[in-house]
Amino acid sequence: MTDKKVSGPIANLDCIREAVCVHTSKVLDSCRDKDCVEDLRVYCTEDSQSIIDASVSVRPRSAKLLFADVDVEEINFNRGCYTVDVTYFYKVTGEAFPGEAKVTGLCVFEKRVVLYGSEGTSKIFTSNDVYCNDKNYSSLPTAVVEAVDPLILSMKIVNRCKPYCSDRDLCDIPCAIAKCFCGDIVSSHSGKQLYATLGQFSIISLERDTQLLMPAYDYCVPTKECVCVEEDPCTLFSHIPFPMDDFFPPKGSPEKCGQEACVT
Repeated sequence: MTDKKVSGPIANLDCIREAVCVHTSKVLDSCRDKDCVEDLRVYCTEDSQSIIDASVSVRPRSAKLLFADVDVEEINFNRGCYTVDVTYFYKVTGEAFPGEAKVTGLCVFEKRVVLYGSEGTSKIFTSNDVYCNDKNYSSLPTAVVEAVDPLILSMKIVNRCKPYCSDRDLCDIPCAIAKCFCGDIVSSHSGKQLYATLGQFSIISLERDTQLLMPAYDYCVPTKECVCVEEDPCTLFSHIPFPMDDFFPPKGSPEKCGQEACVT
């Protein structure tokens, strides 16, 4: 019996057993982006807004990506190309002064990219589908957005009586997003307002379901046996290595922060 192949780099292509047809999503076009979004309005909760109104400054704490709404539209004058509109919803947290009180709010960032998605008129149905009158069985490609939680670079309090041009109406906040906050979101443009600058990394791609012919090596059979843990907690703890990095900071380079090292 021949040795079973495991996942990983293959040195000898002679071990390919057969060509198999698989139904999968093929990436037709993709792009990566590094967005620095300045002066993004933070729509605070009611409690946080009362704190902001009595504060003079704010320090950034954290930003969490809650959801990304993705929409694909065909470009009529350029066949095969599509616009991908992405709306990011963030939960932003800061620390207001004086008082060091925690403030929380919602940020919304919209962006649009153009990608190639090829052409196709077929609609895909499976035996797992349930018919729904409201479902749009479209032949558009599928947009996929991969993103990480943003870096919160700065926050500031501005006393304005008029909104910035980047401010938006919050009447279209999804209910699931609103439930992520303790309290109602304030969308008033009067009084003090909170703004944040975020750094967002993302990868956006267009995919289509297709059938591809791929080389197959063998069936993927696990080689590792499941091990039941029956040791007592102290024995299990003794196998954990000592966390040296938690006690002694790892060696770094001052140049990483864009500043020269201090000379003594």
